[in-house]
Amino acid sequence: MGLYKSVDKRQSVNHVKRDDEVIVISGDNKGKRGKVIAVSPKEGKVLVSGVNVVSKHVKPKKQGDPGGIIKTEGAIYACKVMPYCSKCGKGARVKSEINNKDKRVRVCATCGEEL
Repeated sequence: MGLYKSVDKRQSVNHVKRDDEVIVISGDNKGKRGKVIAVSPKEGKVLVSGVNVVSKHVKPKKQGDPGGIIKTEGAIYACKVMPYCSKCGKGARVKSEINNKDKRVRVCATCGEEL
C-alpha cells in the first residue's frame, strides 16, 4: 500500500433503489432489463430479476423438502447497471430535482422524466 488509501468506487450505490427498472450496461448480461430485487450498498452490488441467473445446488432442509439444482439471481456490481427511462428507451443518468410538492425526486438527466 502506498501513500494514498485505496478507494473502491463500486461501494456507492446511490443511483438505483429497490423496485427500480434497470438495464445492464456491461458484462455477459449487457442489454438485459429487469427490476431491482435488493440493494447491498456495503458490497456495492444489486440483485436484478432475470439477470445473472446462476444454478445453485440445494440440499433438502427438512424431511419432505425437495433438493436439487435451482436457478436463482446472482448479485452484480451496481456500477454495471443504469436506471431505465421508458420515455428515452435507454439507460438514464440520474439527476435530482424538487417537484411542486417540495419533495426531492429522481429524474432522467436527458429528458426530465421522473424515474
